[in-house]
Amino acid sequence: FFFVYRHIMLLRARAPSNSLPRLFCRFSSSQAAPKVITEVKGNVLWIGLNRPEKKNAMDADMLLALNDAYTRIAQDPAVRVGLVYTTSDTFTSGLDLPAIAPVFASPRRALKLLPWGRGRVDPFGAFGRPCPKPVVLAVSGACFTSGLEMALAADIVIADRTARFAQMETSRGIIPFGGALQRMPAVFGYQNAMRYLVTGDQFDAQRAHELGLVQEVVPERQAVEAAAAVCDKIARQAPLAVQALLKQVRAARPEPGLRPWRLLNLMADVVRLMGSKDTKEAVKAMKEKRPPQFQGK
Repeated sequence: FFFVYRHIMLLRARAPSNSLPRLFCRFSSSQAAPKVITEVKGNVLWIGLNRPEKKNAMDADMLLALNDAYTRIAQDPAVRVGLVYTTSDTFTSGLDLPAIAPVFASPRRALKLLPWGRGRVDPFGAFGRPCPKPVVLAVSGACFTSGLEMALAADIVIADRTARFAQMETSRGIIPFGGALQRMPAVFGYQNAMRYLVTGDQFDAQRAHELGLVQEVVPERQAVEAAAAVCDKIARQAPLAVQALLKQVRAARPEPGLRPWRLLNLMADVVRLMGSKDTKEAVKAMKEKRPPQFQGK
């Protein structure tokens, strides 16, 4: 594990702001349609999850594209707030485990996917710099694993009545590593968080509202409209004041930003689990569309 720790430090110290796509490009595949689309409307950066054929399952390309989009929110002076939505009826089915598992089974490859470059923003606010400007999520349909972690890291979440949430990593042989293990107990309360973390059970938009994850539940197909209205109102506020407010509020509450020793501990577990027989069984079961048979190996 000394190699992992040293690699973390080298990436933090040396990676330029635009280096991550080059670092990871040999593990990613090209595709004509962008998996994340961005458009500036007024002072709002619209970020669309656009991999409908895979129910917006997040592979390495998509994670890096989200990293780029969140970094643009931070760096573009014309942008005052970000709006994340889905171009289909599913926000995200979560991590694309068949694509991601081989990457995270290797410490070297896993660490190259993390947003260490100077000035870059981590969409999950767990491994790198959180977005210094507000981010609003418009959720409809499934919002699983990494999607739920994005919601936990967001400032405001609007969901329509079709929204379903789940942190189901234990049913896939792995554990969450995008901030859920730290934020869910803080937001939900310890026992409420454990109720959903260890079972992987789904919960609906109303339950998410009761738990404090969702701030407003709207009728079906109205999440984007409602989130856009909130973003437009934020964009009309004094931008420096909004950013200072975010900074001060975050400083006053615990954040799951991982210190090197905690990251080392987490990544050791992630790498171990990603290479386990149980995770390989979970990937096989997903491809064969059957329940996995775990052996604890």
